[in-house]
Amino acid sequence: MYFLGYDIGSSSIKAAIIDASSNQQLAVASYPEKEMDMISEEPGWAEQHPEDWWAHACEATRIVLEKAGIDGAQVKGIGISYQMHGLVLVDQELKVLRPSIIWCDSRAVPFGDRALQEIGGDKCYYHLLNAPGNFTAAKLKWVKENEPELFDKVYKIMLPGDYIAMQLTGKVTTTVSGLSEGMFWDFQSHEVADFLMEYMGFSSSVIPEIVPTFGEQGQLTADAAQKLGLAPGTPIGYRAGDQPNNALSLGALNPGEIAATGGTSGVVYGVQGSPVFDPKSRVNSFAHVNHTKQDPRIGVLLCVNGAGIQYRYMREMMAEDGVTYEKMEQIIQEVPVGADGLRIIPFGNGAERILNNKDIGAHMLNVRFNRHKKAHYYRAALEGVAYSFIYGIEILKELGLEINKLRVGNDNLFQSETFSVTVATLANAPIEVVKTTGAIGAARAAGYATGHFNTLEEAVAGDSLANTFEPQRTEHQKYREAYEAWKNELARFLN
Repeated sequence: MYFLGYDIGSSSIKAAIIDASSNQQLAVASYPEKEMDMISEEPGWAEQHPEDWWAHACEATRIVLEKAGIDGAQVKGIGISYQMHGLVLVDQELKVLRPSIIWCDSRAVPFGDRALQEIGGDKCYYHLLNAPGNFTAAKLKWVKENEPELFDKVYKIMLPGDYIAMQLTGKVTTTVSGLSEGMFWDFQSHEVADFLMEYMGFSSSVIPEIVPTFGEQGQLTADAAQKLGLAPGTPIGYRAGDQPNNALSLGALNPGEIAATGGTSGVVYGVQGSPVFDPKSRVNSFAHVNHTKQDPRIGVLLCVNGAGIQYRYMREMMAEDGVTYEKMEQIIQEVPVGADGLRIIPFGNGAERILNNKDIGAHMLNVRFNRHKKAHYYRAALEGVAYSFIYGIEILKELGLEINKLRVGNDNLFQSETFSVTVATLANAPIEVVKTTGAIGAARAAGYATGHFNTLEEAVAGDSLANTFEPQRTEHQKYREAYEAWKNELARFLN
């Protein structure tokens, strides 16, 4: 018996298979090999075609089954993790009406800001735990105001994971966790936020049927099964946004547990046992995967849009062809902490929540033509993202979260010793790098949802540590001075 998990990202689609008997990964695959493109017709816009996610999911499934060497009929449950806050629109024929406006698109900020002002901050924060901001509801409002003829054709709205579930099952459904990330969930009435729907001018009919985060969400149709190489009737048992799912994958399920990731965007995610919000909306609170009315679990999410995408940009623009991230890490060691005064502000991927939804762009500062080499730029790029993490962690601490240890996945930015040691030192907390991925976590969650595992804790147990990065306490002052200099430069742009 095996379980399959998907991670529907904005860079690629990952698929993983775990062996139910050992709860260990059997195979992992990613498709396409080259990162997916984003459509950006205007500054601050970011769109992708949902049909591409599905096509790549089919290909990733074929590859992972081949790597695992198993018959698709042996897969007994499917879990889905997905990029958060995106908007997918379909008509009554379940045809996609336009490209998805994805998580890092900032065009809807004015609509969210206006909603906060006119509804009132107290009501928004008390009921939604957030300002409407740049989330899915505000993106739908942008479509309503700017593409009214298309909006009139909308039958249902979906998040990216809901769309993949629709392709798998033929049904349009969503979850409470998903609705909360889109600003559609009222944490006081424990139902769809009718006051926001009414203000925005949305009919409640556009909200899909709500299904449990863990449990029967539908079964694989014959058509989908044929495309995937799986058996018809295979249950879909789990669905969650990538950051709540990442926290689950790393074992962050209960109050005080913290997880982080460093992909295209960077995230620190802490779990609280009661509703909590930031009245400045610099970090955001959502229903965690195991949230219930009786036993609240709120995930407090710090997000930095300009994270891995900035470092990828640096490699593409400055590194010679064929130079890997591992080689760049070696080159970085040629220069000291602080990159000899070169500083990079990494916020070049749209509006940043930790900056009150300002879109200040990326900046290279204090460049010295006769001193700074490629190694300086590589280090300054990683340090800029690490400093952004610390800037956000300081906000989390303001809200009462204790950060004594970070658990992270063994991929992307946290594979860099330079990046990880900088974060660990400035946060004064060790970083445990765990051998898991979001797709593996989704597969394990499907195992729990279908009854194979007795508890979530049992489902996510068993991962080993790939590495641990300890704070460099003897050099803390050096790191702190470099960070404070960077923060002073950031203040100039914010003011």
